[in-house]
Parts: sequence; C-alpha cells; structure tokens
Amino acid sequence: MRLVLASLSQQRTAWRHGYDLLKETGLSSGTLYPLLMRMTDQGLVEAEWRAPAQIGRPPRHVYRLTASGFALALELAGDMPVPSGKEGLA
Repeated sequence: MRLVLASLSQQRTAWRHGYDLLKETGLSSGTLYPLLMRMTDQGLVEAEWRAPAQIGRPPRHVYRLTASGFALALELAGDMPVPSGKEGLA
C-alpha cells in the first residue's frame, strides 16, 4: 500500500491508469488491482471509468488519492527513514 500511496501522491490530483501504476510500483496486477479496490472501499482512493482513447478499445478505470489518502501518504512518508547520503562511505 505504501508504494501505491507514494506513487499516487506524486501527482495528487491527477487521474492515473492502473497500467501506469503497475510500471511505476513494480507490483503485479494480481496485487495492485485488489489493493486499489480495497483502498477505494476505505476512502483512500477514488476511481472512475474513462471512455477509451481509441475506438474499439474498452473503457478503463482511472485512480487518484482522496484527501484522506493523501494524508495517510504523508503520514507514512514521515515514518520512512530519511537517507543520510552517507551509506556506502567508509
């Protein structure tokens, strides 16, 4: 969930396709899409259908963070250790 929250929070108000999130997070579709559904049910993410960009293609879901999702992303980002830049120096 942290990966998805971090990815979505980079462009907080932008609608994102699941495929873009798959590439960005490295998660499998069997992990990402159920996670997005749970996050939508929890009010962290909103989802909507978009008409296809090309005729003959199916409609696609797009996702973006809600205010609650963004707040959680910020909270979790604060829990992550900040790199000191000194790793690997002897």
